Amino acid sequence: MGRRVTLGRHARFGSPSVFRQLLSLLGIAVAVVMVASVAVGAYVVGSLRGSLSEEAVALEAEVAEPPSLGPYESEFTLLLVGTDECEEELRAQLGARCEGADAGGQLNDVNMLMHVSAEPRRVTVVSFPRDLELPIPSCASPDGSVVSAMSKQPLNSAYSYGELGCVAKTISDLTGQEIPFAAKVSFGNVVNITDAIGGVEVCIGNGGIRDPHTGIDLPAGMHTVQGFDALQFLRTRHGVGDESDLARIGNQQQYMSRLVHKLRSDEILTNLPVVLDLANTAARNITPSESLTDPVRIVQLALTLKDVPFDDITFVQYPVLTDPDNANHVVPDRAAASVLWDALERNVPIDVSGKTNSNGGVIDANPQEQPEPTPDSTATPPTPVPTGTGAAEDRAVLPENINGVDATVETCSAGNVAANG
Repeated sequence: MGRRVTLGRHARFGSPSVFRQLLSLLGIAVAVVMVASVAVGAYVVGSLRGSLSEEAVALEAEVAEPPSLGPYESEFTLLLVGTDECEEELRAQLGARCEGADAGGQLNDVNMLMHVSAEPRRVTVVSFPRDLELPIPSCASPDGSVVSAMSKQPLNSAYSYGELGCVAKTISDLTGQEIPFAAKVSFGNVVNITDAIGGVEVCIGNGGIRDPHTGIDLPAGMHTVQGFDALQFLRTRHGVGDESDLARIGNQQQYMSRLVHKLRSDEILTNLPVVLDLANTAARNITPSESLTDPVRIVQLALTLKDVPFDDITFVQYPVLTDPDNANHVVPDRAAASVLWDALERNVPIDVSGKTNSNGGVIDANPQEQPEPTPDSTATPPTPVPTGTGAAEDRAVLPENINGVDATVETCSAGNVAANG
């Protein structure tokens, strides 16, 4: 084993660290808006290539298909990583996060793998808990040194060993998925990107969100959050559900789903100045893999996303079990995860059993009343159609500990104002 680093916490314990899911906001935002018109593609090719290439990172997976302005023909995966770091312009606002010995560290607290199938197109975004304990492979550091493989470390320590390339290698080893595309954003990048989008309207339930750790204080109702307010909404953990990191994931899935609807609306896609501003902002605020430095490639990937039905855009959490060595951390539930990877390989529709987060991060915005059973009812429930049977529509029912929602489900933050005074 190599050096031991203890980072990140789970459940109710630890400091309020980051905005776990927000990366799909980057992935889908960058991809979808850039295809509003052919003019966008031409503009991007002419002015953004240099910005994207400045700090590009090499990945192990190769991309065989050359970039073109037609849709990307194959399935692909895109890793989206968000780093928890203290940039100078945010130090005063982030307060305690940017004080003390850990202020200079960078943790990959957001780790999301977006899988896009071949025809028929489906998008599945898998979020990985930051304090998921797993093996970290041998990685090359930016200074050229090689860090030895480790048998068990928190996922959010991978960036500190080999930056974006090491995170990609770690998640690829865990999932068995090749990762040819990747991008990274920081706290400050999120603020800039959400400003360019013009904010996202979110729903707050259960009386409101109040979190003294992040400073967010929002009453119940609909709110448009952007800039630093959006960052704090995505970071809040103590303001929702059972105050766990997994509850935060559920809360952020609401943000992402509503973001996708906004990006696919006429408000964005038919407004060329907004599209161009967002393209510029994205290029200035991401660290891409070398495979994403050609803007034509980004447009090509976008063309595979723009018409995917909302019910085929699904956000899920990677399934986990409590770490037997540390009750505040989790370990992979590989058996449950294999059902998900099998569904992606077969390219079948996914049914998420845990429609809302099991830790109470969100509540259903439109709950359906269930009819009361009659005492003399002899009706039997319908038998579910098994997967892999050659049925008219083959579907995969995910295990109950794979929580998530598709983009058609409206949820609200499960605020806990009462618990936080």
